[in-house]
Amino acid sequence: MKVKRFTDAQPYEAPNHFGVTGLRLQGFEDGGPTNQWVGLSQFLPGGGAGPDSSPMEKVYVVLEGEMTVTIDGKDTVLGRFDSCTIPGGEVRKIENRTNDICKMLVIMPYPQGAKK
Repeated sequence: MKVKRFTDAQPYEAPNHFGVTGLRLQGFEDGGPTNQWVGLSQFLPGGGAGPDSSPMEKVYVVLEGEMTVTIDGKDTVLGRFDSCTIPGGEVRKIENRTNDICKMLVIMPYPQGAKK
């Protein structure tokens, strides 16, 4: 078992994101998961990402607040404990359109060739 305390989580920068602090909860470390990594994204009001896509699928789980996910011009609002899967290659935009912070788990496979 690999335990990582929240106090030990390290920040990471995600491309094309704004108004967000990302913390790596699991992954990219010795003894950690071998298939995927898990991050906690904390979006300020007005924060978000995209529009863009990545080759790997990802899962979003909203823990607190709301996140608007836009795909093909259609908005979907995710609230507390709602989740979605974004397939690899799908263009998406996400925005915190509220005045509260949105906390969201992000689960993704490792990029090809990444050091795990």
